[in-house]
Amino acid sequence: MQFFKPKLIECLRDYDRQTFCSDLAAGVTVGIVALPLAIGFGIASGVTPAQGLWTAIIAGAIIAAFGGSKVQIGGPTGAFVPILAGIVGIHGYAGLAVATVMAGIFLVAMGALKLGSLIKFIPYPVIAGFTSGIAIIIFVGQLKEFLGLDAQMPRHTLEQVWTITQHLGETHGSALALGLLALAILILWPKKWQAVPASIVAVIVPTIAVVAMHLGVQTIGTKFGGIPSGFPELNVPHCSFAQIQELMAPALTIAVLGAIESLLSAMVADGMIETRHDSNQELIGQGLANIVTPFFGGISATGAIARTATNIRSGGKTPVGGIVHSVTLLIIVLVAAPLAKFIPLAALSAVLFVVAYRMGEWDNFSELARGPKSDFFVLLLTFVLTVTFDLTIAVGVGLAMAGALFVRRMEEITQIRLVTPESELELGGDSIREKNVPEDVLVFRIEGPFFFGVAEKLESALARALRVPRVVIFRVRAVPAIDATGLHALEIALEKFHRKRTELLLSGVQPQPMKVLFHSGFVDRIGLDNICANIDAALERAREILGA
Repeated sequence: MQFFKPKLIECLRDYDRQTFCSDLAAGVTVGIVALPLAIGFGIASGVTPAQGLWTAIIAGAIIAAFGGSKVQIGGPTGAFVPILAGIVGIHGYAGLAVATVMAGIFLVAMGALKLGSLIKFIPYPVIAGFTSGIAIIIFVGQLKEFLGLDAQMPRHTLEQVWTITQHLGETHGSALALGLLALAILILWPKKWQAVPASIVAVIVPTIAVVAMHLGVQTIGTKFGGIPSGFPELNVPHCSFAQIQELMAPALTIAVLGAIESLLSAMVADGMIETRHDSNQELIGQGLANIVTPFFGGISATGAIARTATNIRSGGKTPVGGIVHSVTLLIIVLVAAPLAKFIPLAALSAVLFVVAYRMGEWDNFSELARGPKSDFFVLLLTFVLTVTFDLTIAVGVGLAMAGALFVRRMEEITQIRLVTPESELELGGDSIREKNVPEDVLVFRIEGPFFFGVAEKLESALARALRVPRVVIFRVRAVPAIDATGLHALEIALEKFHRKRTELLLSGVQPQPMKVLFHSGFVDRIGLDNICANIDAALERAREILGA
C-alpha cells in the first residue's frame, strides 16, 4: 500500500532522547489542556463527559500514529458540536456511532483516492461563514448551564435564544457566579503563568468552591453520575440498511467537515514549524480514528487547531507528542476520575465560551466587507444558514453560491473580439499589427477559459461580423482550458462555417484544449492542417485556402 505512509514511521527513523524529552513535555501539557475541552465538547455534543474523554484518548492516539502531520493533536472539537448534537437528538447515540463509522470510511476512501488536495478548493468565505456560525451555536448552547437554568432546550439556536430569554428570571445565582469566576480566570490569567493552563485553573477553582461551600449547582456528578474510572466496554454499533440511508447525509457532513478542519489545522502547523504534511495520509489517519472510536463509546474526532498550536508552542516535534497527550489523559481518567464529579457545568460552559470566541474569527467580517461584495455575501449567507438551519444546508448553499459567482467571474474574464491590423493592441511576434491579413480573412482573439459560461459570447462575436469571410481564424493561445460546453460551441460554429463554405482555423492551441479536441474527434472534423502552431502559420494556411 504505497498510499499508506504515516508520519510517525518517518519521524522514528532519526528519533533521539532529546526529541523524546521535548515530545514528552509537550504531550503532558497539551493533555492537561485537552482535559476540560474533551469533557466540555462531549457534554455539548449530547453525550457524556466520559465519552468525550475517551474520544480524545483513543482518537488522539490513532490520529498521531497514523496521520500525515508531525504535530497534529486530534480529538472532539467545537466544529462537530451542532452536527453531533442534532444526530443524537434524532437517532440517539447508536445513530451517532453508525454515522461516525460511516464518516471514517469516507475519510479513508478520500485519502486512498488522493482527494486531500481538493479540500483547498472550498472557498474561504464558506469556511469562515460556517466557522463563525458554529461559534454562535456553541455559545448559545452553553448559556443554559452558564446561567444554571432548569429548562428543556429545543434543538435550533433561535428557539434556544427565545427559551433562554423567557427563563432569565430563573437564573441560578451560584451557577452564574461560578461561571463568571471561570470566565475571569480564562481572560485575566497572566501570560507569564502559561505553564499552568488557564482552562485547568478555570475548572479547578470553581470545583474547589463547590466542594468547600456546598453550592447547590449542577455538576458532572449530579447530571451524569460522574466519570467511570475503568476502561470503556467494547460496543459494536448495530444498524439497518434503512438507518444507513437516513444517516448518509450526516455522515458525509461529518467527513467533509472533519477533512476541512484537520487539513486546516495541519496547514497552520506547517506554517508554525516550517514543514509539510501529507494531506492524504492525514485523511486516512482521521478516518481510522473515526472508525475505531465508536466501538469504545466515542464520538467523531478531527484535528484540533488550538491543541495542535499548544503542542507546537510546548516543544512538540513528532507524533509521539500526540500519543503522550493521549496517555496523559488516560492516566488522569484512571486515577482522578472520581474527583471530576464535583466539576460545575457552569465552569465548563465558560471554557467553551472562550473556545467559541476564539474559533469565530470575527475579523473575517470586516476584512471580507472591504473586498468583493460577492464574497462578503457568501460569508453572510453561510453564517446565517448555519445559525438558523444547519451546517449541511449552509455548506451546500454556500458552495453553490460560491460556484455560481466563480462562473460569473470567469465569464467576465473571458473575452472574444474581432481584431484587425489597425485595431491590434498587442505587440511582439504574435501580434498581427504589421502582418498582411488577406481581405477575405477574419481573425478573432479568444482570451480566458472557454467553458459553458462564455459559449454565448462566441455567438455574439460571430453575429457582429459584417460579412461572410472565406476563412475565420480563432486565436486561442490565451485559452488555458475548454470544457464540454465550450467544445459544443466550437462544433456549432464549425457546422455554420461549413454551411457558408467558410474554413475555420485554430491558432496556438494549448495542451489541455488540444487534448480535448483530439479525444472528441473535433480535430478530424476540422482537419489537422487547420490547427496551426501560431498566427503566422495560420495566415499562411489561409492564403493557401484562398489560392485554391
